[in-house]
Amino acid sequence: MFHRELKPFPEGFLWGSASAAYQVEGAWDADGKGLSVWDIYAKLPGTTFKNSNGDVAADHYNRYKEDVALMAEMGLKAYRFSIAWARILPEGRGKVNEAGIRFYSDLIDELLKNGIEPVITLYHWDLPQALLDEYGGFESRRIADDFDEYARVCFRSFGDRVRYWVSLNEQNIFIGFGYMTGMHPPGVKDKKRMLQANHNAFLANARAIKSFREMVPSGNIGPSFAYSPAYPKTSKPEDILAAEDAEEILSHWWMDVYALGEYPKAAMDLYRGLGIAPEVLPGDLELFKEGKPDFMGLNYYQTTTYEANPLDGVGEKLEMNTTGEKGTAKSTGIPGVYRTTGNDYLERTNWDWTIDPEGLRVALRRITGRYSLPVLITENGLGEYDKLTDDDKVHDDYRIGYLKAHILACREAITDGVDLIGYCTWSFTDLLSWLNGYQKRYGFVYINRDETDLKDLRRVRKDSFHWYRKVIESNGSEL
Repeated sequence: MFHRELKPFPEGFLWGSASAAYQVEGAWDADGKGLSVWDIYAKLPGTTFKNSNGDVAADHYNRYKEDVALMAEMGLKAYRFSIAWARILPEGRGKVNEAGIRFYSDLIDELLKNGIEPVITLYHWDLPQALLDEYGGFESRRIADDFDEYARVCFRSFGDRVRYWVSLNEQNIFIGFGYMTGMHPPGVKDKKRMLQANHNAFLANARAIKSFREMVPSGNIGPSFAYSPAYPKTSKPEDILAAEDAEEILSHWWMDVYALGEYPKAAMDLYRGLGIAPEVLPGDLELFKEGKPDFMGLNYYQTTTYEANPLDGVGEKLEMNTTGEKGTAKSTGIPGVYRTTGNDYLERTNWDWTIDPEGLRVALRRITGRYSLPVLITENGLGEYDKLTDDDKVHDDYRIGYLKAHILACREAITDGVDLIGYCTWSFTDLLSWLNGYQKRYGFVYINRDETDLKDLRRVRKDSFHWYRKVIESNGSEL
């Protein structure tokens, strides 16, 4: 719909930015930290771009005060960061590493001292290696007990100062890439195992939220979901049905469990027919319902377009672009259900991600309409090749244009009636982009390093840094 006048962003809106522990902290084996699965996996030859890893990353562990000072200079209202589970519990459970508690406590205090709301993500993909070695990590229901123990340590240590929490970040990604495509640890390619590991992650999520209600009753918690709204290729009914199937299988499968406590029926029937549905034990769905979140965290980057896929059509082999060579991503799908296809109306990044600001409004509207939950945008941003000029500048007008269009879509969604809590860009500083190395940059602050050379790790304010400061100062009225 078109509006003659847009509502303003609400007072107290959380203008934020985000990061994740493995991607920025470094100090991978410092001060009693245990090993995570990424500490091991990223060092296996051929798993990442130019064999890059997070051993040093942006060195945020040692430079957090410098980074928070930059956040304060920008006027940031919220900073979303994750806690490294193995920095708190080196073996995944049992003895607490007090040095890890102290680091995050000091970071929280530094943020609060500068008027910045800390938003903690409990799990951003870095499972303690000890739990994978002992019982397979998310492939065992035991993960719910250990994650709950870890979460309770965090609630007890930081719940007096932190109001907003994210339970699991992008469960659909770390489970899908870890247990179906084999591109993330533990490198499994088995759809049945993936669906069971995913069910166990739901148990962990619900258990943690239940404990949160007990321990931080005045706080707010929810998962962050990587949502890519589905579009049909054409108005042909078979393409529309393919998009509906994709929306159910790739989005409702997760968000329905979070918000409604149950799996969507058509997708469950499909998996039962294939003999790969997860085992659901008595009491599981009741626990899911007890773990209803206070908000839906939304990580939004792109929409995906679908068309009908014949029974002998494209399968689920994922050939994604991790090199930045535009046009190298391939179509994927489920035979007899859907297949991905290009969208002639949208531009793409160098990593073949569609650029679709209106899709963010679509995502916000769909979440609001189906679940009636407030939304916290926990990630939105543009990964690109940023260049440091000879006079120490980064002119990222393309990022400014991207963020401007998406923030405008947020304001339009608020005018539509969406209850939007805040907007966290990805990311504050440049960081390790998992499989993509350090060449794919997202930050407002340039980190002077690359895949093979740490250089001096100097922080350089990009043009977008100064632009976002003005956006925050005006509460989004000046874009």
